[in-house]
Amino acid sequence: MPTPARIRSTIATIAAPPEDLRQAALVHKALSDPTRLRLLIRLAEGEASVSELVALVDLSQPLVSWHLRRLRVAGVVRTRRAGREVICSLDREALGDLHAKEHAMLGIPVR
Repeated sequence: MPTPARIRSTIATIAAPPEDLRQAALVHKALSDPTRLRLLIRLAEGEASVSELVALVDLSQPLVSWHLRRLRVAGVVRTRRAGREVICSLDREALGDLHAKEHAMLGIPVR
């Protein structure tokens, strides 16, 4: 006999939301953490290396990299290598696209 968790998982798989809703949820989950919001606020000012971001939030480098990965997967942060450093930047275009898509999903005119 299947467990309740297995039943919920099966139902969730069958009733999976459309891709645009899943992507919106992924971004909102990434933005729901105060540390990630602090990183984004800093990146809104301009590019920053991971070591600069580590100093900003006063967390370990692996933990900051984990937060940055969540933001990268959500599509709001880009990274590039410059020698040994990883440079991060805010993907303003992706945020604008997300804004427009969410307004369209909700039926709100974009100003």
